[in-house]
Amino acid sequence: MPRITSHPSGLRQDVFPEDGLMLRLPDGVRGKLLPNEPLAPATWFRVGGPAEVMFKPADAEDLSYFLANIPTDIPVTFVGLASNLLVRDGGVPGVVIKLTPQFGQIKVEGSFITAGAAAVDLNVARAAQSAGIADLEFLCGIPGTIGGGLRMNAGAYGREFKDMVQEATVMDRRGKISTLSVKELGFSYRHSGLPKDTIFISALLEGSAGDPDAIAGKMAHIQKTRADTQPIREKTGGSTFANPDSDPQKRKAWQLIEAAGCKGLKIGQAKVSEKHCNFLINTGRATAQEIEHLGEEVRARVKKRFGIDLRWEIQRIGVAKEEKKS
Repeated sequence: MPRITSHPSGLRQDVFPEDGLMLRLPDGVRGKLLPNEPLAPATWFRVGGPAEVMFKPADAEDLSYFLANIPTDIPVTFVGLASNLLVRDGGVPGVVIKLTPQFGQIKVEGSFITAGAAAVDLNVARAAQSAGIADLEFLCGIPGTIGGGLRMNAGAYGREFKDMVQEATVMDRRGKISTLSVKELGFSYRHSGLPKDTIFISALLEGSAGDPDAIAGKMAHIQKTRADTQPIREKTGGSTFANPDSDPQKRKAWQLIEAAGCKGLKIGQAKVSEKHCNFLINTGRATAQEIEHLGEEVRARVKKRFGIDLRWEIQRIGVAKEEKKS
């Protein structure tokens, strides 16, 4: 039988059948398998249903074994720090894989850093600063992990992941590990070209020699700017929409949203931030449905006013309650 870890009292959400999926998962894993694992407490929005089963692999070998032996018809979803994630209220069918701290190691060699996919961007920026490696300061302004940043070619303050990544180690849906060059990763604006069921294991990043004090100053400036301009102390999820490339005036998403009259717009307890209107916030006990409907209302108003389709930058996973599983 797969290894099952019990839940602390009061946390479990029995939304999915208790035994159905667990009986089909591979025997012999060393990590933790958690049926009906709550996801809302782990997301920055604090909303959404549970994972049918969450798997926390012990290490890369354990993850490879699990993927090589899981039936191919079982959906697999990967989550990181969940800072840019909206989990729908009906939960996430199949297996949700969350990497453990074992995947978050950071190693510095000269002007290069090897960072595990679970490494927090801020911690990588701090490691670079301590080692006198410049050009990675922007990471302190991205609230996520290296794996999440690789998935969407995250960026801020004039730089993107594609500007520092030399190569990445990845694992496919069947557990095969390979190392890909930055060109093979297929980076474009807020996008990587790999299949969605590819999981990032680590990345080799390159910076340049710099003065630790000067780097620290740049990081402090980025963090102050972020705190002054974004609702980082709210239950939010990062930038909601990618900046469009179809606007002849080259306006950013927030400018279009504000001009369309959406600042402060509310649906239930979901609200468009008045501090930065490309952020949606949970003002209290919002549902994922309210947040998603608010985002779609913003898209509709921008489309009506400007003829521009805003693309979701926040990742939405799972099913709505009305789409309940059989």
